[in-house]
Amino acid sequence: MTQSAHNRVAELHNLAAHAHAAAAAAHCKADRLTAHELSKQAHELSMNAHRLAEERFAASNDFKRP
Repeated sequence: MTQSAHNRVAELHNLAAHAHAAAAAAHCKADRLTAHELSKQAHELSMNAHRLAEERFAASNDFKRP
């Protein structure tokens, strides 16, 4: 995986972590709707990061199928 691809995946993971933290804070304040929306956003960011990481890994020259 190139450094720029790695940086993008890391950025998406960081965004997801931030969204999870924001959702937890909203949940503690009993703001259920906002917490739910933030949790949904965090999940989507996590899934996008995972998908991109898999795509980049599969496309890298280092990946060799047996």
